[in-house]
Amino acid sequence: MIKTVDIKNMSFEECRGFFASLGEPAYRADQVFEWLHGKRTASYDEMTNLPVSLRRTLAEVAPLRPPEVLAVHSSPGGATKYLIGLADGNAVETVLMEHDYGLSLCVSSQVGCGMGCAFCASGLEGLVRNLTCGEMIDQILAVSNGIANESPNRRVSSVVMMGSGEPLANYDNVLKFVRLINWKRGYGIGYRHITISTCGIVPGIRRLAQEGLPVTLSVSLHAPDDHTRSALMKINQVYPVGQLIEACVDYANSTGRRVTYEYSLIGGVNDSRDHALRLARLLGGTLCHVNLIPLNPVPETGFARPSQEAVNVFACTLRSAGIETTIRREMGGDIDAACGQLRRRWAGRPGASDPSKRRDEGGRD
Repeated sequence: MIKTVDIKNMSFEECRGFFASLGEPAYRADQVFEWLHGKRTASYDEMTNLPVSLRRTLAEVAPLRPPEVLAVHSSPGGATKYLIGLADGNAVETVLMEHDYGLSLCVSSQVGCGMGCAFCASGLEGLVRNLTCGEMIDQILAVSNGIANESPNRRVSSVVMMGSGEPLANYDNVLKFVRLINWKRGYGIGYRHITISTCGIVPGIRRLAQEGLPVTLSVSLHAPDDHTRSALMKINQVYPVGQLIEACVDYANSTGRRVTYEYSLIGGVNDSRDHALRLARLLGGTLCHVNLIPLNPVPETGFARPSQEAVNVFACTLRSAGIETTIRREMGGDIDAACGQLRRRWAGRPGASDPSKRRDEGGRD
């Protein structure tokens, strides 16, 4: 049996090495990458600037598997959730969000999540495995194809690594993916339009700071003190708040990029004015932005959404202390596509089918 490889899972250097192993010049990698990532070609037969013999060889040793879209569900609020089937029978979700500045895609980096944050649906069943770079590429490829079918002039203009999983726990594959989608002859997404989110893996933050990539770092903070944060996020027992903020300040200083702190407001847990004052003291004088997220409901967690008054008081307290603060625009909550709700299955409303249980039907809701 011939051993096959996934060419969508290769970096430029890996792809050039692959063609060298076939006795082909390095520029073949650029040609194939332009077909794959620029023209989103799903077959070697369409790669007309490659010799026919090479196309046949590639189809045998590096077969192309188009992304499998199991279901698509859109919200009137401007979010569209895609359920993407993987070759091993697993599935992941990716969410397209429409903003006044363009189309943003929320990409998953793992099947499930092992971080165990108490308020998040993605970790309810634990971590299954990391996604490969190719499986992350398939998310943007599937969505880009869908957009092109509706309007050829529209494109994904920004990417946030905020889907299921912890990106810095899948560091190498995530960085390979980020570099590929930045390629100007491919998806052409600028580094400043790419956000990498983390629950607070300090060594990963410090490693990312040394990459020389002006991506945005987004940190799930959710509490201003160790007692509250440890109750919500297991990672805080390994990397407590003080260590995390120190690493984030160093990141901002070395990259010149402000850090975004995501803060999910949970009724009666972390949403008081005192919490806001402590958060302001913690972040005061640093290059940062706080993004407040009124809790999106996940029934299994038992947590409640705060009142709108509590949200407004929290935001005003931070702003009065000089902390740049926004309240996240709510998108996708009605289709379980909002922050903290992704869970690698079709979490539809009563009466909706679950396509992850009927892979062979290729259903599309």
